[in-house]
Amino acid sequence: MKTIPNQNIKMVSREGAKGFILDHKKALAVIAILAVAGITTGFIVFEFTRSEQRMILATTTSTYDSGLLDVLLPEFTESTGIQVDVVSVGTGQALENGRQGNCDMILVHARSREDQFVAEKYGIHRTCVMYNDFVLVGPDSDPAGVLDPSINITDAFKRIYNGGDEGNTTFHSRGDDSGTHTKEKALWAAAGYDYTAEINIPENTWYEAHGAGMGDTLVFTDQDPEGNGYTLADRGTWLSTKANLDLILVYNSTEVELLNPYGAIPIDPWTHSHVKYTFALKLTAFLVSQKGQNMIGNYTVSGEVLFTPCFGICNHTHDCPTTQEEIDFWTRYNGGFTQPAP
Repeated sequence: MKTIPNQNIKMVSREGAKGFILDHKKALAVIAILAVAGITTGFIVFEFTRSEQRMILATTTSTYDSGLLDVLLPEFTESTGIQVDVVSVGTGQALENGRQGNCDMILVHARSREDQFVAEKYGIHRTCVMYNDFVLVGPDSDPAGVLDPSINITDAFKRIYNGGDEGNTTFHSRGDDSGTHTKEKALWAAAGYDYTAEINIPENTWYEAHGAGMGDTLVFTDQDPEGNGYTLADRGTWLSTKANLDLILVYNSTEVELLNPYGAIPIDPWTHSHVKYTFALKLTAFLVSQKGQNMIGNYTVSGEVLFTPCFGICNHTHDCPTTQEEIDFWTRYNGGFTQPAP
């Protein structure tokens, strides 16, 4: 697995680069000749790489930072021969990549925006793959008093706001139009605040919008100069990074508002005819197959499960509608498997 340059890149090894050159030296020689002749090669290189047995998956930093893809994708490649290049960005940018036809499939977590994406004919056959939930993390001193077991998530956000006004707390936001950022804005609204007019404004020096991924935002929170930083995180990234942070879980609840379903969406080939739709079908089918779902459910970090597989049962576990049409479509490709209803 590799990621696409300039978007949380993981560079290809020197050995991998040598292998690529050896495997494709004739085609690369042609490209070099064209370049010497003054012919633009960018499009040629793009089309050349797209002709490989490989596809592009745009997904969230929370998925990528959890390490789950490092387990799933090699198994998929081993069984299909299809290499997956991963673009790790926020949900908003992943959706935009899909709109532009710059990927073959997306794996994101912002259900209302996913439904809009499909309704606008950019994606097709969306399906739930897994879920985790959101948590609040902060300093063990807990200046906002969020550890109080009698409060709910709305109260917690009100206390953070009041603490900010009093100069006792700082909230570190991803601020990147991601699924987590979308959820954060919804939670501010549920607490009675207008995000644009009352939260993300210059006067609120206690509110830091970083425009960063989940892992980086947790680091910013951990390095808060006053040691009073809070942030909203998906549980998967929190569990996979907490060993390196001096933060604690300050709010942990099963409230439906905090549930975080992830959806896989192939890009609609009727909108972008160049996408590798059949590869996207195969990867999505793998994720919702019995093998893929078991691998997701068995993935742990330090003995803790990060995600719960949920193909076909999201309507049973939380408010994430699952249609019979969705189930019928994907069971034709995944061996007829669905998770048993709880």
